[in-house]
Amino acid sequence: MKQRSFFILIVFASANLFAQGRGGRPPSPPPTPRVGALIDITGYWVSLVTEDWRYRQFTPPKGDYVSVPINAAGKKIADSWDPGQDEAAGQQCKAYGAAGIMRLPTRLHITWQDDNTLKVDTDAGTQTRLFHFGAAQGAGGDWQGVSSASWDSPRPPVNSSFGGLDFGFQPPAPPGGSLKVVTTKMRPGYLRKNGIPYGAGAVMTEYFDRFDLPDGGALLVDIAEVNDPEYLAQPFWTSTHFKKQNDAAGWNPTPCASR
Repeated sequence: MKQRSFFILIVFASANLFAQGRGGRPPSPPPTPRVGALIDITGYWVSLVTEDWRYRQFTPPKGDYVSVPINAAGKKIADSWDPGQDEAAGQQCKAYGAAGIMRLPTRLHITWQDDNTLKVDTDAGTQTRLFHFGAAQGAGGDWQGVSSASWDSPRPPVNSSFGGLDFGFQPPAPPGGSLKVVTTKMRPGYLRKNGIPYGAGAVMTEYFDRFDLPDGGALLVDIAEVNDPEYLAQPFWTSTHFKKQNDAAGWNPTPCASR
Protein backbone atom coordinates (compact mmCIF):
# COMPACT_ATOMS: atom_id res chain seq x y z
CA MET A 1 0.00 0.00 0.00
CA LYS A 2 2.83 2.40 0.86
CA GLN A 3 4.57 1.65 -2.44
CA ARG A 4 1.34 2.37 -4.35
CA SER A 5 0.88 5.75 -2.61
CA PHE A 6 4.49 6.67 -3.28
CA PHE A 7 4.09 5.77 -6.97
CA ILE A 8 0.91 7.88 -7.30
CA LEU A 9 2.68 10.85 -5.71
CA ILE A 10 5.56 10.65 -8.21
CA VAL A 11 3.15 10.35 -11.16
CA PHE A 12 1.15 13.38 -9.96
CA ALA A 13 4.26 15.53 -9.52
CA SER A 14 5.65 14.47 -12.90
CA ALA A 15 2.37 15.21 -14.66
CA ASN A 16 2.25 18.63 -13.05
CA LEU A 17 5.77 19.50 -14.19
CA PHE A 18 5.05 18.15 -17.70
CA ALA A 19 1.95 20.33 -18.00
CA GLN A 20 3.92 23.42 -17.01
CA GLY A 21 6.55 22.73 -19.64
CA ARG A 22 4.12 21.73 -22.44
CA GLY A 23 1.72 24.58 -22.84
CA GLY A 24 0.45 24.61 -19.28
CA ARG A 25 -0.58 27.81 -17.60
CA PRO A 26 2.48 30.10 -17.34
CA PRO A 27 3.46 31.17 -13.85
CA SER A 28 1.98 34.44 -12.66
CA PRO A 29 4.39 37.34 -12.22
CA PRO A 30 5.37 37.87 -8.59
CA PRO A 31 3.28 40.48 -6.79
CA THR A 32 4.76 43.85 -6.01
CA PRO A 33 6.04 44.30 -2.44
CA ARG A 34 2.94 46.35 -1.69
CA VAL A 35 0.49 43.74 -2.99
CA GLY A 36 2.48 40.90 -1.47
CA ALA A 37 2.92 42.54 1.94
CA LEU A 38 3.02 39.95 4.71
CA ILE A 39 1.86 42.45 7.33
CA ASP A 40 0.25 45.89 7.24
CA ILE A 41 2.31 48.48 9.11
CA THR A 42 0.80 51.55 7.45
CA GLY A 43 -0.97 54.23 9.46
CA TYR A 44 -0.14 56.32 12.52
CA TRP A 45 1.82 54.86 15.44
CA VAL A 46 2.95 56.35 18.75
CA SER A 47 6.00 55.35 20.81
CA LEU A 48 5.52 53.22 23.91
CA VAL A 49 8.55 54.03 26.05
CA THR A 50 8.61 50.74 27.94
CA GLU A 51 12.38 50.36 28.39
CA ASP A 52 15.37 52.68 28.93
CA TRP A 53 12.85 55.32 29.98
CA ARG A 54 15.38 57.73 31.48
CA TYR A 55 17.58 57.54 28.37
CA ARG A 56 14.74 58.04 25.92
CA GLN A 57 12.27 60.38 27.59
CA PHE A 58 14.98 62.81 28.65
CA THR A 59 18.46 63.72 27.43
CA PRO A 60 20.90 61.78 29.64
CA PRO A 61 23.89 63.58 31.17
CA LYS A 62 27.24 63.51 29.45
CA GLY A 63 29.19 60.33 30.13
CA ASP A 64 26.13 58.20 30.88
CA TYR A 65 26.43 55.40 28.33
CA VAL A 66 25.22 52.48 30.45
CA SER A 67 24.07 49.46 28.39
CA VAL A 68 25.66 50.74 25.16
CA PRO A 69 28.75 48.63 24.29
CA ILE A 70 30.93 51.50 23.11
CA ASN A 71 34.68 51.04 22.76
CA ALA A 72 37.45 53.43 23.78
CA ALA A 73 37.03 55.58 20.67
CA GLY A 74 33.29 55.82 21.31
CA LYS A 75 33.82 56.85 24.93
CA LYS A 76 36.21 59.57 23.86
CA ILE A 77 33.55 61.07 21.57
CA ALA A 78 30.77 60.69 24.16
CA ASP A 79 32.86 62.25 26.92
CA SER A 80 33.48 65.31 24.77
CA TRP A 81 29.80 65.82 23.81
CA ASP A 82 28.86 69.52 23.68
CA PRO A 83 25.29 70.30 22.54
CA GLY A 84 26.17 73.96 22.12
CA GLN A 85 28.92 73.01 19.70
CA ASP A 86 26.48 70.84 17.73
CA GLU A 87 24.04 73.75 17.55
CA ALA A 88 26.75 76.15 16.36
CA ALA A 89 27.71 73.68 13.61
CA GLY A 90 24.11 73.11 12.53
CA GLN A 91 24.29 69.49 13.74
CA GLN A 92 21.16 69.44 15.90
CA CYS A 93 19.88 66.34 14.07
CA LYS A 94 22.72 64.00 15.08
CA ALA A 95 20.38 62.01 17.35
CA TYR A 96 17.65 61.91 14.69
CA GLY A 97 19.47 59.75 12.15
CA ALA A 98 18.31 56.25 11.26
CA ALA A 99 20.22 54.57 14.11
CA GLY A 100 18.78 56.89 16.75
CA ILE A 101 15.41 58.26 15.64
CA MET A 102 13.28 55.21 16.45
CA ARG A 103 14.39 55.33 20.10
CA LEU A 104 13.20 58.91 20.61
CA PRO A 105 9.65 59.58 21.83
CA THR A 106 7.95 60.07 18.48
CA ARG A 107 4.98 59.31 16.32
CA LEU A 108 5.31 57.51 13.00
CA HIS A 109 3.24 57.94 9.87
CA ILE A 110 3.89 54.97 7.57
CA THR A 111 2.61 54.97 3.98
CA TRP A 112 3.44 53.41 0.63
CA GLN A 113 5.23 56.01 -1.49
CA ASP A 114 4.88 53.63 -4.44
CA ASP A 115 4.52 49.86 -4.95
CA ASN A 116 8.18 49.30 -4.06
CA THR A 117 8.85 51.90 -1.37
CA LEU A 118 7.58 52.31 2.19
CA LYS A 119 7.80 55.81 3.62
CA VAL A 120 8.21 56.38 7.37
CA ASP A 121 7.73 59.95 8.59
CA THR A 122 8.52 60.90 12.20
CA ASP A 123 7.15 63.94 13.95
CA ALA A 124 10.25 64.09 16.18
CA GLY A 125 12.79 65.99 14.13
CA THR A 126 10.49 65.92 11.06
CA GLN A 127 12.49 63.10 9.49
CA THR A 128 11.65 60.72 6.61
CA ARG A 129 12.97 57.19 6.16
CA LEU A 130 12.47 55.38 2.82
CA PHE A 131 12.50 51.57 2.73
CA HIS A 132 13.32 50.43 -0.81
CA PHE A 133 12.41 46.89 -1.85
CA GLY A 134 14.84 45.44 -4.38
CA ALA A 135 18.01 47.32 -5.24
CA ALA A 136 18.91 50.05 -2.76
CA GLN A 137 18.50 53.54 -4.13
CA GLY A 138 20.41 56.72 -3.36
CA ALA A 139 24.00 57.61 -2.61
CA GLY A 140 23.38 57.95 1.13
CA GLY A 141 25.47 60.22 3.29
CA ASP A 142 22.43 61.88 4.90
CA TRP A 143 20.90 61.25 8.32
CA GLN A 144 18.68 58.38 7.18
CA GLY A 145 21.17 56.62 4.89
CA VAL A 146 20.05 53.98 2.40
CA SER A 147 17.57 51.33 3.50
CA SER A 148 16.95 48.05 1.64
CA ALA A 149 13.74 46.23 2.60
CA SER A 150 12.40 42.71 2.12
CA TRP A 151 9.56 40.58 3.43
CA ASP A 152 10.83 37.87 5.77
CA SER A 153 8.47 34.88 5.70
CA PRO A 154 8.30 32.17 8.36
CA ARG A 155 9.93 28.95 7.21
CA PRO A 156 7.51 26.25 5.97
CA PRO A 157 7.17 23.28 8.35
CA VAL A 158 8.41 20.86 5.65
CA ASN A 159 10.13 21.20 2.28
CA SER A 160 9.51 19.62 -1.09
CA SER A 161 12.32 17.08 -0.96
CA PHE A 162 12.07 13.55 0.37
CA GLY A 163 14.85 11.04 0.40
CA GLY A 164 16.93 13.21 -1.93
CA LEU A 165 14.09 13.52 -4.49
CA ASP A 166 12.44 16.83 -5.38
CA PHE A 167 8.74 16.47 -6.24
CA GLY A 168 8.45 20.00 -7.64
CA PHE A 169 6.05 21.48 -5.11
CA GLN A 170 6.47 23.69 -2.08
CA PRO A 171 4.05 23.77 0.84
CA PRO A 172 2.76 27.26 1.71
CA ALA A 173 4.56 29.22 4.39
CA PRO A 174 2.78 29.84 7.68
CA PRO A 175 0.82 33.11 7.85
CA GLY A 176 2.46 36.31 9.00
CA GLY A 177 6.03 37.44 8.69
CA SER A 178 8.30 40.40 9.29
CA LEU A 179 9.61 43.40 7.44
CA LYS A 180 13.41 43.26 7.29
CA VAL A 181 15.29 46.53 6.71
CA VAL A 182 19.06 46.93 6.35
CA THR A 183 20.34 50.52 6.53
CA THR A 184 23.83 51.61 5.46
CA LYS A 185 25.64 54.78 4.30
CA MET A 186 24.37 56.88 7.19
CA ARG A 187 25.80 60.25 8.10
CA PRO A 188 27.60 59.87 11.46
CA GLY A 189 25.26 60.57 14.34
CA TYR A 190 24.26 59.63 17.88
CA LEU A 191 22.67 56.47 19.26
CA ARG A 192 21.48 58.60 22.17
CA LYS A 193 21.07 62.35 22.45
CA ASN A 194 23.99 62.68 24.89
CA GLY A 195 26.61 62.12 22.21
CA ILE A 196 27.04 58.32 22.07
CA PRO A 197 28.29 58.02 18.48
CA TYR A 198 27.89 55.79 15.48
CA GLY A 199 30.05 56.21 12.39
CA ALA A 200 29.59 56.31 8.63
CA GLY A 201 30.38 52.59 8.39
CA ALA A 202 27.64 51.52 10.78
CA VAL A 203 25.12 48.94 9.54
CA MET A 204 21.69 48.67 11.12
CA THR A 205 19.45 45.63 10.61
CA GLU A 206 15.82 45.86 11.73
CA TYR A 207 12.89 43.46 11.89
CA PHE A 208 9.43 45.02 12.15
CA ASP A 209 6.62 42.82 13.50
CA ARG A 210 2.95 43.61 13.96
CA PHE A 211 0.94 42.12 16.83
CA ASP A 212 -2.85 42.44 16.82
CA LEU A 213 -4.43 42.83 20.27
CA PRO A 214 -7.71 41.32 21.55
CA ASP A 215 -9.21 44.81 21.95
CA GLY A 216 -8.77 45.56 18.24
CA GLY A 217 -5.58 47.56 18.66
CA ALA A 218 -2.14 46.69 17.34
CA LEU A 219 1.50 46.95 18.34
CA LEU A 220 4.51 47.47 16.07
CA VAL A 221 7.81 46.11 17.40
CA ASP A 222 11.13 47.20 15.89
CA ILE A 223 13.99 44.84 16.78
CA ALA A 224 17.25 46.51 15.74
CA GLU A 225 20.92 45.58 15.66
CA VAL A 226 23.58 48.21 15.05
CA ASN A 227 27.04 47.04 14.05
CA ASP A 228 29.75 49.69 14.08
CA PRO A 229 33.40 48.60 14.29
CA GLU A 230 34.47 52.23 14.67
CA TYR A 231 32.69 52.98 17.95
CA LEU A 232 31.11 49.77 19.26
CA ALA A 233 32.88 46.82 20.89
CA GLN A 234 29.98 44.53 19.92
CA PRO A 235 26.54 44.86 18.28
CA PHE A 236 24.01 47.11 20.00
CA TRP A 237 20.52 45.60 20.22
CA THR A 238 17.27 47.38 21.01
CA SER A 239 13.57 46.54 21.00
CA THR A 240 11.27 49.51 20.39
CA HIS A 241 7.48 49.42 20.63
CA PHE A 242 4.76 51.52 18.99
CA LYS A 243 0.97 51.45 19.40
CA LYS A 244 -1.42 51.88 16.47
CA GLN A 245 -3.52 55.05 16.40
CA ASN A 246 -6.87 55.40 14.68
CA ASP A 247 -5.99 58.78 13.20
CA ALA A 248 -3.43 61.60 13.23
CA ALA A 249 -4.34 62.82 16.71
CA GLY A 250 -1.25 64.18 18.44
CA TRP A 251 0.79 64.36 15.25
CA ASN A 252 3.07 67.34 15.78
CA PRO A 253 6.18 67.65 13.55
CA THR A 254 8.94 69.43 15.45
CA PRO A 255 12.53 70.40 14.52
CA CYS A 256 15.58 68.57 15.79
CA ALA A 257 16.88 69.57 19.21
CA SER A 258 20.34 68.80 20.52
CA ARG A 259 19.44 69.12 24.23
